[in-house]
Amino acid sequence: MSEKIWSIDLNTQLMLEKAKKDGVETAFDRKAAMKAACGFGLQGNCCRICAMGPCRITPKTPRGICGADADTIVGRNFARMVAGGAAAHSDHARDIAHTMALASPDGNYKIRDEKKLLDLATEWGVATEDRDIYDIAHEVADVALMEFGKPHGTLRFLERAPKQRQEVWEKYKIKPRAIDREIVTIMHSTHIGCTSDLDSLIHMSMRTSLADGWGGSMIGTRFSDILFGTPIPRETEANLGVLENNKVNIILHGHEPSLSEMVVLAAEDPEMIALAKEVGAEGINLAGMCCTANEVTMRHGVKMAGNFHQQELAILTGAVEAVIVDVQCIFPALASLSDCYHTKFITTSPKAKITGATHIEFNEEEALESAKGIVKEAILNYKNRKAEKVFIPEGKSFATVGYSIEAILSQLDRVVNSQIDEPGTIKPLVDCLKSGVLRGAVGIVGCNNPKTVGDEGHITVMKELIKNDIIVVATGCAAQAAAKHGLLSKDARKLAGKGLATVCELADIPPVLHMGSCVDISRILEVVAACASYLDLDMNDLPVAGVAPEWMSEKAVAIASYVVSSGIDTFLGVMPPVGGSANMVEKLTNTITEHVGAKFAVHENPQELASAIVNNIESKRPHFEEVVYEKNNKKVTAEA
Repeated sequence: MSEKIWSIDLNTQLMLEKAKKDGVETAFDRKAAMKAACGFGLQGNCCRICAMGPCRITPKTPRGICGADADTIVGRNFARMVAGGAAAHSDHARDIAHTMALASPDGNYKIRDEKKLLDLATEWGVATEDRDIYDIAHEVADVALMEFGKPHGTLRFLERAPKQRQEVWEKYKIKPRAIDREIVTIMHSTHIGCTSDLDSLIHMSMRTSLADGWGGSMIGTRFSDILFGTPIPRETEANLGVLENNKVNIILHGHEPSLSEMVVLAAEDPEMIALAKEVGAEGINLAGMCCTANEVTMRHGVKMAGNFHQQELAILTGAVEAVIVDVQCIFPALASLSDCYHTKFITTSPKAKITGATHIEFNEEEALESAKGIVKEAILNYKNRKAEKVFIPEGKSFATVGYSIEAILSQLDRVVNSQIDEPGTIKPLVDCLKSGVLRGAVGIVGCNNPKTVGDEGHITVMKELIKNDIIVVATGCAAQAAAKHGLLSKDARKLAGKGLATVCELADIPPVLHMGSCVDISRILEVVAACASYLDLDMNDLPVAGVAPEWMSEKAVAIASYVVSSGIDTFLGVMPPVGGSANMVEKLTNTITEHVGAKFAVHENPQELASAIVNNIESKRPHFEEVVYEKNNKKVTAEA
């Protein structure tokens, strides 16, 4: 491996040194071995949709064999990335809906948030009076499942957006219909011999992305809260230092809480704890990786071992008995890496079988027993640990996690004067934005990408924003980066500007709020929508932005697209594969504003990225203050 610094995280640097000594390969070695990336792939102008090619666009060959030009090829590739990302999030949601259909009072899956279920049932027109809560849950689950394939109408959750935003979607004709329909429409339309018009491809991409953000992801988040409990603020620890030398260490990695919730219960089972002690361990230590870490930490306080680029490094410690995975963001390389240590790499989903892994299918109908069988495999593997291969880095940070929308409103009540204000509403946040005490709010999301220095983009942007009185909400691997570097701690207030620090002190919150996994970006949409609706504004009127400093997946493309389509300017720290079409770049970074009131921007230097976001927020404030002033004047006049 070269001496390149791959991450600002010290534990990562230490583990890469250990990898070198142990003679094992990591993603960073493979990245270095790749040398220069394929230029056609980077630009997005290589087409392999049919077997006449692949066709690569150059000045000498400006069209593929079928006649597709750079605009068509780049547009099709982008649209398919959106479809892939939307499919991943939406299929996650579908599984959660099926899980809710299994919920019963004497079963493994129970209704943990009855109020949220009843509120949703009322919103969707499901009768609740004099009905058993589980009967209601099953009908609500059926209604949700129809959102994937219903033959008529548009998605139900679109009505949660401000009426002004709904009018934008109606005018631009991007209100998504059934979730699966939008994904299939893109796959059909990008088949050989179909859509070649760039505007049409962008239009379909926006509509399909909204089916993710205001459809699949919103269903996934809402149903997870109903089944497993709405998150509340709780304390935890983050980074590889959370692994324990004298316990059975189990890493939970992936995305779907149907599995991870049961593994948490299994690891707490007295029978499993007794077995761990029987094999010589002091107990069982669960730790999370990637979005599963976010799911279980915000509901149970389970410690976070790391984010996306640390999944191999956990195995490298030599102290992990099992890595249990379900779907998404899982390196196939974990199978061969585990063979170099004693770790069992256990796959559980038929959607993510990996060659070389131990596959133990997770059965939701016998969920707890199924999870206990998987945990037992890990416990019995403890005796195979080799002490000479064990090295657990000491670094770990404390973090406060679990800021659901309900939790944020509860914290905001601390700054409300109940005699004159409205407890339990978004008003305190709105007032802070109106007054300029908070200059704005930014959602920071996304993965790690070895094209960038790990965590540097996340942390640079977060620190610059909070210094400038911009509150940050974070999900996914970005949230874990914040946790590892101390920004989810209330002590991080000292890094904030005076206005944000004051708000954090009054509300007793950190300057960066942990809002969950990548599907939970839908929570961010709902907060922005609530602020806009309270002020009777559109979402693009607010001083807010989205940013993905180190994104890498198709899911991130879908997310960025639905955030822009919701009227929120979105900043990227990694260039998407669209540079092969100057028209595509122009439309995404400029003229799309004419349709949805927001656009993309790309800055690969983290400091430049941070400065661009601050400038964007400040450039929005005059308009925001003006429209708020006009609305207030009209309201006062009307009341008079």
